[in-house]
Amino acid sequence: MPDVLSLSRAARLAEVSRAELQRRIRLGHVETFEGQVVISDLLRIFPRIRLDRDKGFEQAEAIKAEAVPREQQLDAMLPSPRVLLSRLRSIADVLVEKVATLDAAQALLDALTLRLEALAEAQPGNRAAIAEVLTWLAQERQALAAHPETDSRAQLFAKDTFLRIMTASIKIIPSGHEFFCEGTETILDASVRAGLNLSYGCSSGNCGSCKARVVSGEVWKTADHDYVLSEREKQMGYILTCSNTAVTDLVLEAAEALSVADLPLQEVRASVRKVEPQGTDTLLVHVQTPRTQVLRFMAGQRVRLTLEDGACTELPIASCPCDGRNLQFLVRRRAGDAFAEAAFDSLSARQMVVLAGPFGEFVLREGALEPAVFIALDDGIAPIKSILEHAVSIDMIESFHLYWANALAQGAHLHNWCRAMTDALDNFRYTPLASAPVDQVAPAQVLEALASDYPDPTGMRFYLAGPGPAVALLVEGLAARGVDPAWIASEASAFP
Repeated sequence: MPDVLSLSRAARLAEVSRAELQRRIRLGHVETFEGQVVISDLLRIFPRIRLDRDKGFEQAEAIKAEAVPREQQLDAMLPSPRVLLSRLRSIADVLVEKVATLDAAQALLDALTLRLEALAEAQPGNRAAIAEVLTWLAQERQALAAHPETDSRAQLFAKDTFLRIMTASIKIIPSGHEFFCEGTETILDASVRAGLNLSYGCSSGNCGSCKARVVSGEVWKTADHDYVLSEREKQMGYILTCSNTAVTDLVLEAAEALSVADLPLQEVRASVRKVEPQGTDTLLVHVQTPRTQVLRFMAGQRVRLTLEDGACTELPIASCPCDGRNLQFLVRRRAGDAFAEAAFDSLSARQMVVLAGPFGEFVLREGALEPAVFIALDDGIAPIKSILEHAVSIDMIESFHLYWANALAQGAHLHNWCRAMTDALDNFRYTPLASAPVDQVAPAQVLEALASDYPDPTGMRFYLAGPGPAVALLVEGLAARGVDPAWIASEASAFP
């Protein structure tokens, strides 16, 4: 069997996205063995793998982590002494095994050399042929020691060892999803940060909804929990993912929401953290849920918000599900909208708001790796932003292009977010389009820009969000250019 690495670990070592590595695999540049990347191919395609990290790679990682509160990042940055010691012991065992195997191989080659020399003496008639084999063997051993790939393999092994000390790789079955557990963060927190939807409820050890079975690997309990696992469950390897971290690489059998139908409807009493004006007619509202009641949702979905005075509305979440506690919403001023009027008149920090949901099927297509185009019209940027942040966090899509046709005097913060994404990610493009009125002019502008950028739009995924009539025109225009309707996902709001 060739030396192999998991796709996630190979991408991290090569400091490229999983999407880029998957693209190379589809093109036949990188060989896989039983779904894993062959090390020799990885070194051939990325020969300059080093222990120090690339600046652009660090910027991309920062974008992925931005949705997680800073205090949580600091708390989970480094492994605890217990976890660190366990990982060092595990790596020491691997090193001992590899050194023993190497020593045995060297001894075998030495014994083979002596055996051949003895045969040459005992069989004068075969001496020339045996001498030729001995010369070849000596040359090959010398060349192997001096081969550039030998040094590259050593660097790759050193970097992989370092990363294994700091992080553990977790594979979920039966879905096959993989993610990394950093520092002392819990398995559940790591899965949420990676954009996965493992089952959970309270996230504090009370309900048992996050129960999962350890198939292989070692875990460490980070906190006691009130939920009681039976002795039978303990013997079978069940744990609560909200109360355990990974010590070594894990294979975990766990329930996972793979579609919107798998998510339960929830009702959460949350509080307003901050209200940010985005021009004269739009607010960016930051809402935080209690620690014991994190909202589970898929990027692009909506929730119903109800204020204490009874005013309510349904809005798309404008933030990544990788942080279900800290949510963002765009609230636009509209005539006759009681919720918007209350928000502009009196909404402030620490006010209570009840969230109910999630609703909607405008979500990222599971397993879709193709280049994706995202088109937002006015405040349709809200669900698009959520999907984009999620797509970056799971690191699966080959490339992104965002078009935002914005007729409102809104968005300094959101335009800066778009530009930051462009600066940090090599595979991200942003095209801002100013347009008024949005229902007629914006679709024409977007379709014209698309025709210029992509003469053949087939083979790309499209995600559209905005006012209903304008979105319908976009869908019609894309279909007329040969885009498969099944490759167009849209969210049409009822507001103009």
